[in-house]
Amino acid sequence: MLFADLAETSLAVRNTSSRLEKIRLLAGCLRRSDAAEAQATASYLAGELRQRRTGLGYAALREMPEPAQRASLTVAEVDTEFARIAEMSGKGSTAAKRTALTGLLARATQAEQQLLAGLVTSEVRQGALDGVLTEAVAAAAELPAAEIRRAVMVAGALVPVAAAVLAEGAAGMERFRLAVGSPIRPMLASPSPGIADAVGQLGEASVEWKLDGVRVQVHRDGQEVRVFTRTLDDVTSRVPEIVEAVLELPVDSVVLDGEAIALDPAGRPSPFQRTSSRIGRRADVTRAREQVPLSVYFFDCLHLNGHDLIGEPAVRRWAALADILPQRHRVPRIVADGPESAASFFADAVRQGHEGVIAKSVDAPYEAGRRGASWLKVKPRHTLDLVVLAAEWGHGRRKGWLSNLHLGARDPDGEYGPAGGFVMLGKTFKGLTDEMLTWQTDRLMEIAQGPSDQWVVPVRPELLVEIAFDGVQGSPRYPAGIALRFARVLRHRSDKPASEADTVAAVRQLWSHG
Repeated sequence: MLFADLAETSLAVRNTSSRLEKIRLLAGCLRRSDAAEAQATASYLAGELRQRRTGLGYAALREMPEPAQRASLTVAEVDTEFARIAEMSGKGSTAAKRTALTGLLARATQAEQQLLAGLVTSEVRQGALDGVLTEAVAAAAELPAAEIRRAVMVAGALVPVAAAVLAEGAAGMERFRLAVGSPIRPMLASPSPGIADAVGQLGEASVEWKLDGVRVQVHRDGQEVRVFTRTLDDVTSRVPEIVEAVLELPVDSVVLDGEAIALDPAGRPSPFQRTSSRIGRRADVTRAREQVPLSVYFFDCLHLNGHDLIGEPAVRRWAALADILPQRHRVPRIVADGPESAASFFADAVRQGHEGVIAKSVDAPYEAGRRGASWLKVKPRHTLDLVVLAAEWGHGRRKGWLSNLHLGARDPDGEYGPAGGFVMLGKTFKGLTDEMLTWQTDRLMEIAQGPSDQWVVPVRPELLVEIAFDGVQGSPRYPAGIALRFARVLRHRSDKPASEADTVAAVRQLWSHG
């Protein structure tokens, strides 16, 4: 397939606001792709290169060659050239990569150049989000969208599923089963204004402690145990106490979802940074364990003794959890019989030093990788995970540090700008220690992009920060018409990708509740 076909589809998708039309356009393009090109086609329509690290960025695009007048590039040729660029290394490789990219761009039409530049910088703005592209893959492969979504849950990404079903049809689905030892993306919770709102929204619901630890997904197959973080990094060798706890269970195979947390001698949670630093430590694990022992608490069971449970209602998964886990390793939970019992449980969790609670629908399946409406988190203060869009150089005592952060929420539907972009909600320099400022400055300079002036440095939307604030107020200064009141930084969330930032819709919901 000509790369121009794909580029024209991307442009057409960008220029329509109709979800159904986006799906039709994407499905048509996917159908025209042959089996050998399916993975590259799906990747490009998802706005990403198959090669995760090419060493290319904005600097390589400063001098664009004149576009070609006639389309000649194929999808396979583009994929092959990016693979070759990704493999270049050693002295002179930076110049060689840029020369190769320039050669590729010189063969591209204007529409193709636009898409290639977006792929290189990870800024393909076409509104083809996972949900839309999932529907398009289902339509192209003539398979139920629910089956595609289930496969994506297990695969952890849409592109490999798309490539498999486009090349093999229904038979390609067989490889995407929950495999013990292979992590899946965790299910996520959405913020709720209060415990009464959460329980009222869910109907019959459980309420459980929200621990301020590090999310862990633990797989056991026989005597082999592997532990993964929320970003699917394997940290097994760093957490021997978790491995030992799971080896004690009376099971042959199991996949558990939970939290690792460091507790103080009184059993109260230590600061998050203490837990995070412990799990991040690779060297001298024995000593690290003595200094900062970890406790593990599980709240979900996704697989047990050969049976996958992710599609089962939550109450069945919790029953399986209770059958195999001692209470000391289970997150405390009640099934609320009304807002009063939920509020009492919430208050008790906060008294014991925890972040708050998560209210969960008793009937919901485990929706891997999704932040749906069946898990709602409630905290005693408002907090959001927002993306840093830019930062301002400090002055006075903070001179030399990037201090004042421009904060953005995710706008998946493009209500206030390009679909999948971010909408600014305000700025803050509060809550930052000298240590945080030093780390923050180094990290933001790594992801700086575009033109900057004397004071403001724009950055790629990659760094998440957890923000506490006193409320949301109307503001004509920002695109969504709202702004955060008295925002302050609690911590940097380098453990979370920008795709997990809270949405503008979630912030507006907090605003509507006063």
